[in-house]
Amino acid sequence: MLIAQISDPHLTTGLLAAEPAAGLHRALGRVLALRPRPDCVVITGDLVDHGRPDEYAALRELIGKFPLPVYLTTGNHDDRESLLDTFGGTPWLGGGFSAYYHVDHEAATIVVLDSLVPGSDAGRLGEEQLGWLDGVLAGRPEVPAILCLHHPPVAVGIPAADSIRLADGPALAEVIGRHRHVVRVAAGHLHRTVTTGYAGTVLTVAPSTWKQSTLTMATDEMIGWVAEPTAFLLHRIDPDGCVTHTVQVSHSAGQTCGF
Repeated sequence: MLIAQISDPHLTTGLLAAEPAAGLHRALGRVLALRPRPDCVVITGDLVDHGRPDEYAALRELIGKFPLPVYLTTGNHDDRESLLDTFGGTPWLGGGFSAYYHVDHEAATIVVLDSLVPGSDAGRLGEEQLGWLDGVLAGRPEVPAILCLHHPPVAVGIPAADSIRLADGPALAEVIGRHRHVVRVAAGHLHRTVTTGYAGTVLTVAPSTWKQSTLTMATDEMIGWVAEPTAFLLHRIDPDGCVTHTVQVSHSAGQTCGF
């Protein structure tokens, strides 16, 4: 199974709308140009920039004609109520009315987690959601599972970003540790590509389809924005595990497709 992980498009409306929309559109076009095509796309948070209803309407218009399944994840720039108002009950949220859900494909279980904490840039899952996750993972232990959320659950060496990571990362690790069929934890938030071991599996952080952040590892420097290439991650899941590729978009020699 092939899963394309896109992250942090930050769609908006008005004068500043063109660049984020073009970035997401190019990434989706690059997904369609892959052979074989991925089975689905997961967008790991910061779907829009301000959480406004008009921004979610713009997102729905942009992905409405996309021919592959797309699953949406909340980020700290999102608004849960507006997201549910626009996408609740649709396949983009797994057919339900919750911002955390799972989709059972034959070859893999895709679990989307909701780490949004209103009014905070940091993330948290909470005991109720972690208990739900434990039950979902116990339901299909024979099938590989991929967990998708916005906030990375561990520190990555970028102090400003580490201060707003997932607050209950250790609790999430405890749950994952009971389920050895979790082959990947897929996050966003950092606007950079990062890979690390986590809870006996692998954590991959996808770059943004809009703009990338500086690699600011010193405590006395602020994170800025750099014109690095946009990209997405492609996860290939089979019974033996998961392999992840980085697919360039803005600086790619590969063709893109319209939709």
